[in-house]
Amino acid sequence: MTENQPEETPEQEGDGQSLNPLQVIGSVFAAGLGVQSSKNRERDFKQGRAGIFIAAGIVFTLIFIGTVYTVVQLVLENAGN
Repeated sequence: MTENQPEETPEQEGDGQSLNPLQVIGSVFAAGLGVQSSKNRERDFKQGRAGIFIAAGIVFTLIFIGTVYTVVQLVLENAGN
């Protein structure tokens, strides 16, 4: 490191880096359940792109609706027996 360049602080590390797919999935899942931490939310706003989170949110919502629908159908099918 040269004398002219300031040392990076932990808050600056990772600026400009995009989130990996696992981080996006984890953030969308946590936000969907309402348990997203402030630290991760701030990281998402600094490093993430809105389009990725919108697409992941739509996919998460469709999977959630499909899961609830499937569980309800299974319960109703077994309730008739």
